Amino acid sequence: MTLTLDAIRECLEGSVPSTIATCAQDGTPNVTYVSQVDYVDPQHVALSFQFFNKTRENILANPQATAVVAHPESAATYRLFLRYLRTESDGVLFQRMKAKLAGIASHSGMAGVFKLRGADIYRVLRIEAIPGPAVTTAGPRRNLLAALRATCARLNACGDLAALFDETLAALEEQFGIRHAMMLMLDEKQQRLYTVASRGYPASGVGSEIALGHGVIGVAAEHGAPIRIAHMTSEYAYGRTQRETTAAAGLADQLQREIPFPGLPEAHSQLAVPVLAAGRLAGVLYVESPEDRRYTYDDEDAMVAFAAQLGTSMQLLRQAEDAEDPAREPAAPQASAGAAVTVRRYVADDSVFIDDDYLIKGVAGAILWKLLSDHLRSGRADFTNRELRLDPSLHLPDVADNLEARLILLARRLAERCDFMAIEKTGRGRFRLKVGRPLKLVDMARPTAA
Repeated sequence: MTLTLDAIRECLEGSVPSTIATCAQDGTPNVTYVSQVDYVDPQHVALSFQFFNKTRENILANPQATAVVAHPESAATYRLFLRYLRTESDGVLFQRMKAKLAGIASHSGMAGVFKLRGADIYRVLRIEAIPGPAVTTAGPRRNLLAALRATCARLNACGDLAALFDETLAALEEQFGIRHAMMLMLDEKQQRLYTVASRGYPASGVGSEIALGHGVIGVAAEHGAPIRIAHMTSEYAYGRTQRETTAAAGLADQLQREIPFPGLPEAHSQLAVPVLAAGRLAGVLYVESPEDRRYTYDDEDAMVAFAAQLGTSMQLLRQAEDAEDPAREPAAPQASAGAAVTVRRYVADDSVFIDDDYLIKGVAGAILWKLLSDHLRSGRADFTNRELRLDPSLHLPDVADNLEARLILLARRLAERCDFMAIEKTGRGRFRLKVGRPLKLVDMARPTAA
């Protein structure tokens, strides 16, 4: 039987060091270890280029090479006959290998030594199994195709974006056995991603942000490609800085505007997959685990297919939100009780504080300020998505930005941080603001440091 790369992909995870043999022009052989032999497609692999050494010199002079890879569990070994084609020092493949190498380096105690200079692309001419003992493996954890089928059916049954986010994370745990996951949406204007849903963490972290290009999530978003790491790496870990409370000073402008990221303290496996809606980046689906090598190439394939279905569902629900349900009877005037609450808005970044407690910023902050201003001015409580999109005072991004996701973010932050204020969906494209205490709005025009 002819061996294929697809059949031995688990040998290309980097868990077991591989070796590469090259030959100088005069016929002198050289054999050394290589950190990564990465799967590119059924005909190509990429080897990590880290040092200007004899191997590098040999392949530039004589592009033939042989690599030996091993299965991390069965110990079955294979010989790959290769021909060097080119070196890539930027782009999706390079970034993917860079992230993966960081995990391998941390796992092997070489974090300060390994540095990827490039991804050397080789064509695989043929593959041979090397005779020797091998252990029978237990097989995959679960049937990923069946899990994907069941999950897609659940997504198709969702009637709005909030349900879609929650069902996505629930299905990951129940169908794929993934306990720690989150959904982040793109803020195209600010070039950041913000968390709208999470599962498996003590705190939801809704509203926490990741910059494009930062960590596994940011790199996946920036390059539009899945990024997977199989071992713990400090380089791609996310800091969870505790919020410094200075409320005693009574100065909201001295309070931090950052929401702690909800990730694991030590994620030994990470997988971030871009979610596209109508061909444009909408967000990132991120999963992690405290186990080494929890996510394989097969898991990555399943998550990419899942993210494609998720993006399609998001686009369909977004289009449905544009068609409003008929208007209902407006809400009866709301009775306010208790002590008055001061709500401050800082113009610089539209950050909103309730008394001295940070709530939200950015587009969601601007939306909340508009709702509260209208409510105090006229007693109004019912609003529509469409009027928000058309309101020039909000300076909303273009149509690619998901307004419904912003409203979900705002509603969830209010539910977590404020027991007298809420946003309630009243129909397709319609929602209601509920306020249970007297409010005093203070617009802080001068920008202040976070």
